[in-house]
Amino acid sequence: MQPRQGIVEIFSTFVQFDLDQFSGWATDAKLRRSMKVCLESSTEKSDTFWALYWYRVWQTQSSTVALAHISAYLQEVCYWTARKFALNFPTQSSVADCFQMTIAHINKILKTFNPQYSSHLKAYAELAFESIIKDALRLRREADICSDWALLHKLSRKRLVQSLQNAGFNAESIESYVLAWECFKELYTGNNTKIRQLTKPDAQTWEAISNLYNAERLSRLSSPTAAVNQQTIETWVLSAAKAARTFLYPKFVSTDAPLKEDEGSLLDILPVDWQTSLLTEIIEQEEAANMRSQQTQLNQVLSEAIAALDAESQKVLQTYYIQQLTQQEIAAQLEIKQYTVSRRLSSIKKSLLLTLTQWSQNTLHISPKSDVVDAINASLEEWLKVQYSHTQIQSVDKK
Repeated sequence: MQPRQGIVEIFSTFVQFDLDQFSGWATDAKLRRSMKVCLESSTEKSDTFWALYWYRVWQTQSSTVALAHISAYLQEVCYWTARKFALNFPTQSSVADCFQMTIAHINKILKTFNPQYSSHLKAYAELAFESIIKDALRLRREADICSDWALLHKLSRKRLVQSLQNAGFNAESIESYVLAWECFKELYTGNNTKIRQLTKPDAQTWEAISNLYNAERLSRLSSPTAAVNQQTIETWVLSAAKAARTFLYPKFVSTDAPLKEDEGSLLDILPVDWQTSLLTEIIEQEEAANMRSQQTQLNQVLSEAIAALDAESQKVLQTYYIQQLTQQEIAAQLEIKQYTVSRRLSSIKKSLLLTLTQWSQNTLHISPKSDVVDAINASLEEWLKVQYSHTQIQSVDKK
């Protein structure tokens, strides 16, 4: 992949695939104009600054153009994360598949990102992309080995209702489908031990399910409908399974994906709402300056905490984050047991988390509630990855 050069390109271009291979960068004209206008009134040339700037615009104005700028900014990290999973893990998903399933979650990532704990949106997104792909592949693998009948057994009532709502069924239909599903589970999957490979119920079972439904509908449905036969019940149950698969394992479409022929892409129909006042830009720049100051303090606090660790602990961190070795590989290299490596990593991170939490409480006056500690812990993991990746780059440059 040819890396992008310049702020305008970084915030206005998108990955293009030829089959499953990276084929180049596609430029969006609207985003390019938007970025040029911003740079004309600002001397700031840092991509980190502009990433936080567009995050603030998205957060305060729900700006679709700001979202598109951030999506462009995160293209490379999304591509490399997708490529790592597609090539290194046993999966039928291609690089393009993994890329699409992650880039479609930009909105979700921004909702959980908090610049108060981290100024590295790209590093935060990398961790989030990894989690998204892992979850998606796990769910897809589970779906692939499950028959429709097994999937219906594994569904919760809440998920089924959400799936049917997503498919556009009205409330009355949903109520009937859910009751049919409950009868199906009670008479067919309840006593089955080989759930994953459940086969279609036989005619006698379908008849029993329809009889149970017809008996229960009188008391269970808010507006009892006419009695139905076993063919109708089977059709409802299969429709529920299809709705669940579509809802749980959707196909993702990127914003730069082409529409119909000669109609451009989704980005072409985004409303242009990126105009912001000079005062807004000044405020954003002041906030960015404060964040850089806090980030400098944070770097110093954590660097000193790591420097205070014993030599073996520092070696464990270096092999884990710079060489990216597994715990088994680290154990072999350091000639210690794997569980010793696991305990040492856990102990180091707990120590650093305590240091970071105390600094946040004393400097930023943030109360260490459970959700805050979780966010700080995620920021710590992100910081370690960024810090050691920089260390690796510096060592290579010196050579």
